[in-house]
Amino acid sequence: MPVGAVDASWTFAPGPIVVLALLAVLYARRVPAARRAGGAKAAPAWRIACFAGGWLALFAALISPIDALGEQVFGMHMLQHVLLLDVAPVLLLAGTTKVLLRPVTRRMHRLEEAAGPLASPWFAVALYVGFMWLWHVPAMYDAALEHDVVHVLEHVCMTSAGFLYWWHLLSPIRRRSFSGLQPVVYMVVTKVLVGAVGIVLTFAPEPLYDFYVRQGDVWGLSPQDDQSFAGALMAVEQSIVMGIALAWLFVRALSESEREEERRERYASS
Repeated sequence: MPVGAVDASWTFAPGPIVVLALLAVLYARRVPAARRAGGAKAAPAWRIACFAGGWLALFAALISPIDALGEQVFGMHMLQHVLLLDVAPVLLLAGTTKVLLRPVTRRMHRLEEAAGPLASPWFAVALYVGFMWLWHVPAMYDAALEHDVVHVLEHVCMTSAGFLYWWHLLSPIRRRSFSGLQPVVYMVVTKVLVGAVGIVLTFAPEPLYDFYVRQGDVWGLSPQDDQSFAGALMAVEQSIVMGIALAWLFVRALSESEREEERRERYASS
């Protein structure tokens, strides 16, 4: 490959293809069954669109040229992480309802009970933040880029942490629920701590990762500029997600408060 050129090929690894195919088939089979059981509300069109968006986010991160480009351009690797950590989990979970998840509800409840403290939202915060800091340690990041097995492990860690983190906010079948300001603290603490990684990368005085230094200039970006762009991408994405999530939490709290008030009025008048 000529100096300065990039490999923008597609990645057709069997693992991601099998996972994506399985997700698509299972969801496609559940939608008509859920609608037969609970009507259109059990699987509304907007939920289906969210799930499709999450599926496409996984496809983009793991199969599209983003995967190959991530091994050459730091900014593209960061985009891949953003898709795996936040975008795909949020959209896939937003695409679910109680009726859609009914076949696995009891199993999920048993798993939650067996997990004990590991099922706590604060364990999810520790995992989410811990993995982001751990995998951005230079030795770990370089190892992931140089060894396929480590790279797969990195992606499994980030995707798992992302799903667990967002499960506590978006799952329709969780037994434990947040109260008061807990979801706000949950969101703000996590996003500030992860956004700090992006700030460190953006303003680091020199490139931190030898692997990208060896790539030289790509797309007219020096390794230093590429690193700063990647860090800014992370910091901005975390801020945007936090803002949207906080707005959604506020609207949800108002809606729940109104429903509670309506219930009290019904009981008072009966």
